[in-house]
Amino acid sequence: MLRSVGIKGIGIYAPPKILTNFDLEKMVNTSDEWIKTRTGISARRIASKDTAVSDLALRAARKALKSAKITPKDLELLITASATFDMPFPATSCILQNKLGASNLAAFDLEAGCTGFIYALAVGTQFIANSFYNTALVVGADTLTKVTNWEDRNTCVLFGDGAGAVILGPVKKGEGVLSIYLGADGRGRDLLKIPAGGSLLTTNKKKSQA
Repeated sequence: MLRSVGIKGIGIYAPPKILTNFDLEKMVNTSDEWIKTRTGISARRIASKDTAVSDLALRAARKALKSAKITPKDLELLITASATFDMPFPATSCILQNKLGASNLAAFDLEAGCTGFIYALAVGTQFIANSFYNTALVVGADTLTKVTNWEDRNTCVLFGDGAGAVILGPVKKGEGVLSIYLGADGRGRDLLKIPAGGSLLTTNKKKSQA
C-alpha cells in the first residue's frame, strides 16, 4: 500500500549580489518595461565566480534540515536537480553529501532543465510512497548566469542563481503530495541549450582515441 508523502522542511538560498533590469539596460538593448511585461522579472541573483552549485545547495539544504528538525545523518536519499552541476562527474549530490556530512544515504543527480526540481520531487516522492526510504532531501540549484550569453537580449534577462531544498517524509493519509503530472517535448531541443560539454560536442581539446 502506498504511503502519503509530504514536505517536512523547506530551505532556500540566493546569493547576495543583485542584477536589476536597470543594470541590464546598460549591458544590452533592453528596458525594465520590456522585461517586466514579458517575464515579470525585475531583478535576479548572481553567484560569485568561485561559487559552485553545491555551495548554493548546501546552504539551502542546511536550512531545510533545520526546518524539519532533523540532522544529515537522518537522511536516506539525496537528489540534486540542476542544469549546471559542479562537473560532469562525480555527481553533485555526492559532493553535497560530503559537505553535509551525510554518510549513510543514496545520492544521485537529475537533469530536466527548468523542471528539474519538479521531476526530482516526483522521484523522491515515489521512493517514500513505496516505503523504499523514509526521509529524502530534494534540492534544486543552479548557477545559470555562468553559462548565460550576456549579449543575447532574449535570454540573458531570464536567468539567475539560487537553490531551494525540501525534506520529504511520510505524512497522514490524504495529506502531502496529492498528484503528479510530468511531460516533455523534445521537438524544442534547439530553442535553449548548452551545446558543448557532452558526448556530442566535447570540451576536451585533445582528440579522442577511438
